[in-house]
Amino acid sequence: MSDSLWGYQPASGHTTGADLTGYAVEATDGSIGKVDKHSDEVGSAYLLVDTGAWIFGKHVLLPAGTVKRIDTEDRKVYVDLTKDQVKDSPEFDRHQQTEDPLYHEQLSAYYMAYRIM
Repeated sequence: MSDSLWGYQPASGHTTGADLTGYAVEATDGSIGKVDKHSDEVGSAYLLVDTGAWIFGKHVLLPAGTVKRIDTEDRKVYVDLTKDQVKDSPEFDRHQQTEDPLYHEQLSAYYMAYRIM
């Protein structure tokens, strides 16, 4: 894995500039929603996931480093997290925190606890 959670893992199959909007997002134990927005920005790449009815319409911000694999044929993104890990992530406000460095630090601390080295 890369040293930063805010960049895609080399083995993920991510191609810079590829549009992941609408891709289904799969945790290690099932579906968690779909990609609503994403960023390829170096050092700040992420997926904004709309969890739909699964956790009452909540949006979650997933650092790109949590992406294990992207399947362009099936339009699915697989992340190295369980549904509970995503559900219990720090509260997200899409209108204020998408690009907020302090929120990114908070997310990094949360997700680093689950990172497999």
